[in-house]
Amino acid sequence: MKNKILVTGGAGYIGSHTCIALHQAGYEIVVYDNLSNSSREAVNRVSHLIGAPIEFVKGDIRDAKALRQVFDAHQFFGVIHFAGLKAVGESVAKPLLYYNNNASGTITLLEVMAEYDVKNLVFSSSATVYGDPDTLPIDETAPRSCTNPYGQSKLTVEHILEDLAVSDTSWSLISLRYFNPVGAHPSGQIGEDPNDVPNNLMPYISQVAVGKLEKLSIFGNDYPTVDGTGVRDFIHVSDLAAGHVAALNYLEQQVNVEHSSVGFLPINLGTGTGTSVLELVNAFTDITGQRVPYQFVARRAGDIASCYASADKAKSLLGWQAKLSVAEMCADTWRWQSQNPSGYE
Repeated sequence: MKNKILVTGGAGYIGSHTCIALHQAGYEIVVYDNLSNSSREAVNRVSHLIGAPIEFVKGDIRDAKALRQVFDAHQFFGVIHFAGLKAVGESVAKPLLYYNNNASGTITLLEVMAEYDVKNLVFSSSATVYGDPDTLPIDETAPRSCTNPYGQSKLTVEHILEDLAVSDTSWSLISLRYFNPVGAHPSGQIGEDPNDVPNNLMPYISQVAVGKLEKLSIFGNDYPTVDGTGVRDFIHVSDLAAGHVAALNYLEQQVNVEHSSVGFLPINLGTGTGTSVLELVNAFTDITGQRVPYQFVARRAGDIASCYASADKAKSLLGWQAKLSVAEMCADTWRWQSQNPSGYE
């Protein structure tokens, strides 16, 4: 068994898939989640899929006392930090909630990590930190700016991590900037299960296809893109999970073998290819045979025309690259949605 890892937000969409990948890579995991936008059932199903129990602690990252109890009970090599609110629209309506949870919560987590001398972190960042990019594909040196409080909260955490790495060179802090995670585990047992009306495109498409929602609203068809709809870099959640394992393996190599810390290290996780909203809808219909009625509506404030990654750094540094196709993203999403029309309920 490899090192023990604390996974904050491990019951969520990306966290649950990453728990499977971590277990398969030989890591021991403890999941810490407040279940505000996730389900205990997801952890149960992960446990069933890996054929082993998972230690689960219900707790909030803003609760230092609860975190200390977990750190008291375990000797962690590091933390994978997913615990964060992630809906752009909600962040515009409730900015204080987002800064409190995403930024203040991370500070509390880092303070407790420092108390226990656990200084290895893989942070769940986002391509939203790039704002409206000047050039494509976007690499890690691109200027950062944000168009909404959600992105701003992620960027705030990145600044905190950068300053921390400067102040204390024993920290190793990898910030994984995801592009657009979609798809589900090939078993159909775990997937994306939004609390309310989905904020993300793929679960909205699949909920229309399963009859849960009437039709898809496509925000804007007048962008300067291939078909007028927004272009994004969609990445399969299983590829994303593998990226977290690659990041941890890299940290282990640096810290345990090279005896050096990495400081603050931002790395994109994306496919390097842009797919338009309309292309994704059509691919979903082609792969699943399910009709997805849609209508064009006005652009959303804060949305940008195109956004896709340069993933060269992840390949050269971590030996990671995305492997799964848009067709697999659609097929796996539909398998999850059709087998679980009401999500984890």
